[in-house]
Amino acid sequence: MKKFIALIFSSIVLILIGVAFGSVNLPSSKILSAFTFENLKLALHNPEKLGTTETIILQIRLPRVLLAYLVGLSLASAGTASQALFKNPLADPYILGISGGAAVGAALAALYSPTHMGTFALIGALISVTIVYNISKINGHIPVDTLLLAGIAFGFFSHAVTSYLLYVGRERIHLAIFWLMGTFNGATWDDVKLVFISSIVGFSFLMFKWKELNLLLFGEESIAMGLDLNFYRKAIIFVISLLTAFAVATSGIIGFVGLISPHAMRLVFGPNHKKLLPAAALFGGSLMVFADLLARVTLKPAEVPVGIVTALFGAPFFIYLLMKRKRGELYA
Repeated sequence: MKKFIALIFSSIVLILIGVAFGSVNLPSSKILSAFTFENLKLALHNPEKLGTTETIILQIRLPRVLLAYLVGLSLASAGTASQALFKNPLADPYILGISGGAAVGAALAALYSPTHMGTFALIGALISVTIVYNISKINGHIPVDTLLLAGIAFGFFSHAVTSYLLYVGRERIHLAIFWLMGTFNGATWDDVKLVFISSIVGFSFLMFKWKELNLLLFGEESIAMGLDLNFYRKAIIFVISLLTAFAVATSGIIGFVGLISPHAMRLVFGPNHKKLLPAAALFGGSLMVFADLLARVTLKPAEVPVGIVTALFGAPFFIYLLMKRKRGELYA
């Protein structure tokens, strides 16, 4: 229980720090004074009536930090479910080809409808999952090996399509390039609401089915334990897609958070998803807020894409996982 309290406390502290620091640092007194009922009401309904400081806090910083936290929570939850589905601690939410489809959608939007990049990315992500799912389906069943290979193959194909679109539209594609690196710049309350709904629905389902996630680790043997393996594979694929697609649509492609969070928390809380899933979600949210904070303050007033920050500490961690797997210290 103390460990969960520590995770919740660190989440709150990082959110407050994320609101306080940026290109312009704000004193805690101004931050606290901005959180009045009247200001919050104006932020949601009449933001133009807010003062300058209140606008920075409630219309720019707060939605950005909350979106970062929810995206991190979503990717960490999806990553935990992915690792259970594939029985592999090196799996992440993008393994189903979601990021590739979203990238194609974003590149198309940059060429033909720049103001609808998030919508195009969401559609592309959902289409990619549908394609991978149907390629993998054999007589109504979903073999995880086939699903994995289909996701990888589609990922390579979508990367080629995205590269082609970036090449032919190089004069108009700068927005897509920045989006592909991951960013919370320009986050709005509508983005927060969208990801909040998807994260609550997806996370709640996974928490409700934590026993089934445990059984998925046994693969085909779980059938003998009474698990409808095919049904739950389909359900988990849907939930992973829901969590990841909405996260990607609002923030771009941010790697490694969905990989690092479940494994780091597995070392602390163990493999039981009753504890692992909420711990990974809380850690993933905090990790994303911290990464976004680094992205904002490292080269201020310029901003580093947050995907670069997560990759800088995520790639070494991934190598560490590979080395542990090589020594047989990770479950297969």
